Parts: sequence; C-alpha cells; structure tokens
Amino acid sequence: MMARFAAVLLVLLLAAPAAEAASITNTDPAAVVLVITESGQRVEVVVDAGASESLCPSGCFMTTPDGDRIGLDGGETIDIVKGSAVVK
Repeated sequence: MMARFAAVLLVLLLAAPAAEAASITNTDPAAVVLVITESGQRVEVVVDAGASESLCPSGCFMTTPDGDRIGLDGGETIDIVKGSAVVK
C-alpha cells in the first residue's frame, strides 16, 4: 500500500508543470509599460512605481520602455532602472 502511494505521488510531482515565473520590479518613480510576447500573443503590462509582477512562467519575450527586447525563461529576477532592464 505504501509503495503504491509513493508511486502515485512521484507521478503527480513529475507531471506538475514548473510554476516559476520571472519576477519584475519597477524601481523607477513612475509606472512603466512592458510589452510581453508569449506563445504568439502580445500584451502590454503596466508595472506601477515600486511594484513587482510575476510574468512569463513558460518563457516569453519582454520589450522594455527603452526598446530592449529580452528573452525570458521564467525564473529571472529583473529590476527596471531608468527604463532599462537589469537582469540578476
């Protein structure tokens, strides 16, 4: 019985998708608009001054206010500083 439970638990853990997303924090004094392209869909995301957002759990491209386009895998920590992205 215990072996069956362990096998079922292992299958469930392996089948669960990774839920890690990129963490983006806007350190600028004003809100910024980021363009996120994920799975062919383009959406604008507003990140308020001092706020943080979790985006791109399955990878995406992010266009910053200064026009840089960055590929994200989902797990990065990014600060927006003077309109530019600083990936940590």
